[in-house]
Amino acid sequence: MSCVLSLGYLQYQNGFIERFNRSYGTEVLDLYLFDKLEQASKVTEEWLTIYNTERPHEALNNMTPIEFKTRKQVA
Repeated sequence: MSCVLSLGYLQYQNGFIERFNRSYGTEVLDLYLFDKLEQASKVTEEWLTIYNTERPHEALNNMTPIEFKTRKQVA
């Protein structure tokens, strides 16, 4: 996992991160009680893989982020 900073503030970015935080909260943090940071990291990595490769996103026309990225690169 790594931290990536945006190049600057764009008003539409806040909505995306708020939605991500809500999804992470309800799909991970509300469901698990972690004893160790390693447990949280493992579950988070698994969730991120599903979030980015299997789960469609309305903001991406119901494509997964990986599908969206692939189609954008081809176009």
